[in-house]
Amino acid sequence: MGEEISNKQILLKDYVHGFPKESDMELKISSMKLKVPEDSNTVLVKNLYLSCDPYMRPRMKKTEGSYTDSFTPGSPIVGFGVAKVVDSAHPKFKKDELVWGITGWEEYSVIKAPETLFKIHNTDVPLSYYTGILGMPGITAYGGFYELCSPKKGETVYVSAASGAVGQLVGQFAKLIGCYVVGSAGSKEKVELLKNKFGFDEAFNYKEEQDLSAALKRYFPDGIDIYFENVGGKMLDAVLLNMRIHGRIAVCGMISQYNLEQNEGVHNLFCLISKRLRMQGFLAVDYFPLYKKFVEMVTPHIKEGKVKYVEDIAEGIESAPGALVGLFSGRNVGKQVVLVARE
Repeated sequence: MGEEISNKQILLKDYVHGFPKESDMELKISSMKLKVPEDSNTVLVKNLYLSCDPYMRPRMKKTEGSYTDSFTPGSPIVGFGVAKVVDSAHPKFKKDELVWGITGWEEYSVIKAPETLFKIHNTDVPLSYYTGILGMPGITAYGGFYELCSPKKGETVYVSAASGAVGQLVGQFAKLIGCYVVGSAGSKEKVELLKNKFGFDEAFNYKEEQDLSAALKRYFPDGIDIYFENVGGKMLDAVLLNMRIHGRIAVCGMISQYNLEQNEGVHNLFCLISKRLRMQGFLAVDYFPLYKKFVEMVTPHIKEGKVKYVEDIAEGIESAPGALVGLFSGRNVGKQVVLVARE
């Protein structure tokens, strides 16, 4: 039945209230066989990289009617990752193939729905990129910006949480087609990154602004055509006042609300009517069918250096709780990744 090995896992202890803490998670060592039953249609993988993403925070509390299930207390956390196939009972996956998709926060995982995995064919870019620019955040940025917002050359684009996994890509995609792009972030270091590394036209530290609406007016005197929404709350309220007529808002996330027991209200929604705005939420999975098209578009830009990507890599599965918690205080610079093992 295969070699028996130990398997380090990161478990959620219980549902979380308020800001998550490292102590809300625990490291457990279990044992497992490096073999799957022949008639199971499952795949056993060795996890190489794990992705830390803001959407994981709502899954740490008990929710009903959400687009994704809550994590199960006492069980390993799950999320996107990059892995290598160790054993397979599924006809489409072979030993030693590389994949990305939903996996467990553990050294080895049994994937019961392997049809949701994407095979990795291009290995002349860092494998960690498949947690980010070539993974879920990449297709999020591509679908939300190109497909939902229908951008045109010369339009004005604002991106909040712009140095994060998705935001840094949206800004660069907007520059590729000739838009004027401004991003906001939470530190001087990140603001400099946006302007000097990612080529944003302007960027500002939202924490230093007393009046967000006035700040946006400063950078967009004629208004905003496209807003890529990652923050929510007061930022969304300020943006609504500064949108241009027939502007588009792609609602990707609302990280400012994830740790609140009572969500903030949004007061300027009448602007949707008066400015004839289109505001639409979306999920990355909505655009997974376009993944091949997206990869064909972005890979040449990566290789030519026209699209850059910054990662913040924590080493060892033991570092995963701290890496995830750090997202919500802005500790990471760029895409937060956990290196579990090298091939």
